[in-house]
Amino acid sequence: MKVKMILPALTEAKSPFWRPIKYSLFPPLGLATLASFLPDDWDVELVDDHVETLHTDDQPDLVVIQVYITNAYRAYALADLYRARGCYVILGGLHVTSLPDEAAQHADTIFIGPGEQTFPEFLADFAAGHPRAVYLSGDGRTIEGIPPVRRDLIKRERYLVPNSIVVTRGCPQHCDFCYKDAFFEGGRSFYTQRIDEALAEIDRLPGRHLYFLDDHLLGNRRFASGLCEGMRGMGRLFQGAATVDSVLRGDLIEQAAEAGLRSLFVGFETFSPANLKASNKKQNLARDYEAVARRLSDLGIMINGSFVFGMDDDGPDVFDRTVDWAVSNGITTATFHIQTPYPGTRLFQRMEEQGRITSRDWDRYDTRQVVFAPMRLSAQELKDGYDRAYRDFYSWANVFAGASGHQSLKHQAKHFFYAAGWKKFEPLWDLVINARRLDVMTPLLEAVLSRVTKAADRTSGRRRERVEAVDRIEV
Repeated sequence: MKVKMILPALTEAKSPFWRPIKYSLFPPLGLATLASFLPDDWDVELVDDHVETLHTDDQPDLVVIQVYITNAYRAYALADLYRARGCYVILGGLHVTSLPDEAAQHADTIFIGPGEQTFPEFLADFAAGHPRAVYLSGDGRTIEGIPPVRRDLIKRERYLVPNSIVVTRGCPQHCDFCYKDAFFEGGRSFYTQRIDEALAEIDRLPGRHLYFLDDHLLGNRRFASGLCEGMRGMGRLFQGAATVDSVLRGDLIEQAAEAGLRSLFVGFETFSPANLKASNKKQNLARDYEAVARRLSDLGIMINGSFVFGMDDDGPDVFDRTVDWAVSNGITTATFHIQTPYPGTRLFQRMEEQGRITSRDWDRYDTRQVVFAPMRLSAQELKDGYDRAYRDFYSWANVFAGASGHQSLKHQAKHFFYAAGWKKFEPLWDLVINARRLDVMTPLLEAVLSRVTKAADRTSGRRRERVEAVDRIEV
């Protein structure tokens, strides 16, 4: 049995105006995870259209395609091509779950929601000769006991971060602009691996650097604490994502720093309480964003701050205010977004009811283009402000200014080289990508992510003293 698994390139990834390095970061773990359920004697090929040439002159028995919103049209075209040849085509992913009727026109079978339970069901039905048209994930979701990811199918040399890993599914928060609630509807929306299984997967990965692609690595405190405890002493350096409140609550972030956390994606999103309430991002309400930045900086953890422009309370001054705050608080890298109402979200439903959706061209739903009518800005003001924010934040002057805000000289150097390396050396990235040698950059990344501050050591020492004191009391 010949199986071809395809991650079609996002539309912008094929444009000469976008950065190849951005699409050469992480391998397609979702498909590699599903591949682990396939019989050992099946011939499996995994193709990432972002980093390699996708040949379509073949005729596999089964074609599995993962669909995001901005690769949807390419995914549908590939599905139609293979179906015309008599191949059995299945589609799954975020966009399929959001718009199943649209996706079903291009597939023999579609998957709604996560596939760890439904894909094995499909394989049994497929082998028996009667696969269903729709597989819907519902009760009984778990990632405990699933087979190890098929990392043998991943072409490691084509990615800057081949050691990416996911140990949870979903997120415990319920923001109106996020796809998560639609994707996980009908069952648990946040669940974890067993700690020992997660640690075993980490042990499989060579080198020191890891990137946790989880939506919220610290979302389950007990799991995250156990994972960090298990990783202590491994000598790993890792990056991940978490929320503002998880950074401020308790000492979990100190545990993560001890385990090797060196860079964190934090969803600040907006400074407006009205915007936070309107988007149901309650976990950020009444939170001190500057305290988040200080705590992470003191631990030597670099920050990738996420900010959204175009929410209903945003006026023309939101762009400069956001950039100024990010620079003055030592945010290492910033990811700016134009608010985008993804189908299947409460934000989309609300804007559709208000008649504010201005485009249904899914290629434009990339958080870089305006596809709705803003409230206090014109569409052009929003687009221009977004572009200016990126330009200003990554100016040489602001890279220097942001770096200089850290107390440790080593942290200042880390900040500077990480931010500048990410945005200012495009020809070098292109050269390494074209040579298929992104692996040579891994030692440089590990060097930048090395531990930096005495403040972190002092904080860790205080935490150990607290733990030892508690242990003595319990004894």
